[in-house]
Amino acid sequence: MSDYEVAIIGFGPVGAVAACQLGQAGVRTLVIDSAETIYDKPRAVALDHEIARILQGLGLSDALAVCAEPFTDSIYFGADGRVIKRLTMLAEPHPQSWLPSMVFMQPTLEAAVREHAKTYPSVTIALGETLTGIAQDADQVRLEIENAEGRRVITAAYVIACDGASSTTRKMLGLPLEDLGFDEPWLVVDVLADPQGLAKLPQTSVQYCEPFRPATFVICTGNHRRWEISLRPGEDAREMEKPENVWRLLSRWIAPADATLWRSAAYRFHALVAREWRQGRVFIAGDAAHQQPPFLGQGLCQGLRDVANLSWKLIRCLRGAAGESLLDTYGPERGGHVRKLTGIIKHIGGLIGERDATRARERDDRLIAEAGGTIAAVPRQELMPALDAGFISANAHPARGTLFPQPWINTASGRQRLDDVAGGGMRLVTAPAAAAPGEALRQAMIAIGGSIITFGTASGLVECDGVIRDWMAKHQASYALVRPDNYVFGTASDAQAALALTREAESLLT
Repeated sequence: MSDYEVAIIGFGPVGAVAACQLGQAGVRTLVIDSAETIYDKPRAVALDHEIARILQGLGLSDALAVCAEPFTDSIYFGADGRVIKRLTMLAEPHPQSWLPSMVFMQPTLEAAVREHAKTYPSVTIALGETLTGIAQDADQVRLEIENAEGRRVITAAYVIACDGASSTTRKMLGLPLEDLGFDEPWLVVDVLADPQGLAKLPQTSVQYCEPFRPATFVICTGNHRRWEISLRPGEDAREMEKPENVWRLLSRWIAPADATLWRSAAYRFHALVAREWRQGRVFIAGDAAHQQPPFLGQGLCQGLRDVANLSWKLIRCLRGAAGESLLDTYGPERGGHVRKLTGIIKHIGGLIGERDATRARERDDRLIAEAGGTIAAVPRQELMPALDAGFISANAHPARGTLFPQPWINTASGRQRLDDVAGGGMRLVTAPAAAAPGEALRQAMIAIGGSIITFGTASGLVECDGVIRDWMAKHQASYALVRPDNYVFGTASDAQAALALTREAESLLT
């Protein structure tokens, strides 16, 4: 028997969420990280409603609420200052009951998730420890770990490597990253603005799609403001990080008297994705598996999707509720999703970063013409792709592989979110007007360790805003089989089709 069921390499936000999800299921888990403390400045600043729902499932709703604010609209200005694009958030009622887009303070949330991970008896956290060797056989993984007191060896049934863009684990395993064709130098600047500085700055987030020096301005939480500024050919990245050069770049907006410079760091914005996300019993996740430019604020979201996808599959396999083949779906699902979303992000980056003045004006003319002269705001969530491979139904229904909604529910205690009332896991959700599930369907759900969530006055589960009702009507469905990570396995129009759908899921779990 292995020392642990799962070992997690890296205790950043991705590793910490994985530890919480596994700890919640009682999985014997070890987390190691070479750093003793979290980084005290924000690197990620954006989250979306899918991630909020993941945190909610861990009991971290309050922790998110105290450090998050609505993400403002983003306005794209072209080469001559014309508006060429707008992004916004989905209108109410919000489909996940959370703000669709939000900014947050990473150190605050990360500390809360770490503290939460410590509350699970099955989770052991070892900081100041570095992975120095890894080997595996058919039954377990052997990890060599070094700390201030020396070296030790532990074994685990599975390993999740969440150890960042320069992942030691990925390099030890020889897992290559595929370059998706984006590599640009940018300077990221964070300031804490004074009242007079805030008054000078835009009141919405902005993309300056200007050929001489493309730039991004993001309104973060409180008085925190961020710029991402493209570096020109010949500019030395280390020199551009120096305060005198940072303030020269910011002089268009504010002066040193208006704000405190919090952080300046030069990065190369990459588009990289792992070709293989699994080697035997070892999986990679987060920045270890992919890196993308920040133009949609999806970097951390992608990593948290990774572990939300992987954790429920590992739990099922460890508890004998699924075969090993379920773990093979992790790479195709997440790899395909990341590639599609990175393609969308690259397209946006190409719009922002056009350096040729003539082509930039042609871009502006084209976008304005395509919009009929009026640039309408596009919700960011409409850009999100669906899963198209892995643990999903073979029936190519348009809702398959999409994120299932979470409405507000009327209860005796007031409005509550669906998951807080009905729970998560594998579940079959029925529309308010659907026929009551029969015994065969109930037994089929029991066979896959799932539950049935029935909407309507008879069940007492009544939503506030008709989100589920409208979603079912839109997709011409009466039943939706939903995975533990809230993605739709498939939908059905009647009870017989729902039974077939459930049995299809069972066949894929064995």
